[in-house]
Amino acid sequence: MTELADLPATEAARRLRAGSLSATALMEALLDRIAAREAGLRAFAWFDAAAARRAAARADAEARAGRAQGALHGLALGVKDVLDTADMPSQYGSPIWAGHRPRADAACVALARRAGAIVVGKTVTTEFATRHPGPTANPHNPAHTPGGSSSGSAAGAAAGFFHAGYGTQTAGSVIRPAAFCGVVGFKPSFGTLHRAGMKVMSESLDTIGVIARTVGDCALFMSGVTGRDFGDPEAKPGRAPRLGLCLGPAVDEAAPETRALLDRVAGVAAKAGASVTPVELPPAVAAAQDAHPYVMNMETAEALAWELDEAAAQLSPVLRERMDWARSQPLSKLDEARATFAAARAAFADAIAPFDALLTPSAPGEAPEGLGWTGDPAFNLLWTSLHVPCVTVPAGKGPKGLPLGVQIVTGIGQDREALAWAEWLRQAQG
Repeated sequence: MTELADLPATEAARRLRAGSLSATALMEALLDRIAAREAGLRAFAWFDAAAARRAAARADAEARAGRAQGALHGLALGVKDVLDTADMPSQYGSPIWAGHRPRADAACVALARRAGAIVVGKTVTTEFATRHPGPTANPHNPAHTPGGSSSGSAAGAAAGFFHAGYGTQTAGSVIRPAAFCGVVGFKPSFGTLHRAGMKVMSESLDTIGVIARTVGDCALFMSGVTGRDFGDPEAKPGRAPRLGLCLGPAVDEAAPETRALLDRVAGVAAKAGASVTPVELPPAVAAAQDAHPYVMNMETAEALAWELDEAAAQLSPVLRERMDWARSQPLSKLDEARATFAAARAAFADAIAPFDALLTPSAPGEAPEGLGWTGDPAFNLLWTSLHVPCVTVPAGKGPKGLPLGVQIVTGIGQDREALAWAEWLRQAQG
């Protein structure tokens, strides 16, 4: 029965609607998969199999009673542990908040449940989704990081523990772990998913996204939660895209395998009919890359004011060091960095206008060895700063046999298009 755990969410949803699959049978397959692999992966910060079974039984009872089923009826969701849940602890990856039980779900969690999703557990995050890693391992090789900060959501989605996992991105925390774990990560336009009930670190950057095994699954969950139309990425577009090939300001960080990957994928896209044109971003856009650390760290220092004043000894040394640096900066640096972001967003609209999307790396290379570092977000900082939608899709293996991904970036608000072109690119690879 564990093969049911490998069904894409789109197919599982079709079977659930048709009545050929029950939520209980589907949940048992997922729980079997979790029982077989969780001890090695450690994707969950909190997991309750009995509660998941009860939720699946309720979903089946509602279906038998003929009640209206939401778009996510019976599908399983992992929730990153910086998003509040009323029925599970929300500990934010920090001992300061051990055992914390909120009274309410975060907005995105409540909306997912309203659409019929079953929350199977809280997934491991780095400390406050910023620095110190959790214990989660990469499902392709447990000696390597799964990436962060959405470590558990990426590893769990890749292992078949749930159909989608919520991630959050301040630098590269949806796209990079999804790429490292060989799954699809979708960071929507800034503000698409409401942040009420999230432990927000950066007001200017934090964005809630989705990690799943297919582009269609990401679209399904986004549509189910928001009520908006994120399209059917599996439907073939009427034409091939106009792609800008862009390594961006982090070009020197790209490993040889990433440069080769991008060249290969660009060639495949061109053969499938896409126009692929190298793009160099204007200085006003690239400047957001250097401004990002000021905004991220200075806003995080504000967000963690209580923790810094009342529980600093329980913060990791690396986070305390970053917060000390941030607090030593003049406030004028934050104002300047925010102004740089605004100018970059305006300039990017013109830079991307000739293209349907940009094709760019998801990460510098394969997942680094060891669990002490979640990898470099160099190929994500800029797009997060610009508030634009990004999608990473699997695109091959690196020299150590670990997954590599490529990233599609579109203009702000073009989330449906980002998903559609990402799926086009995935299909073009065969």
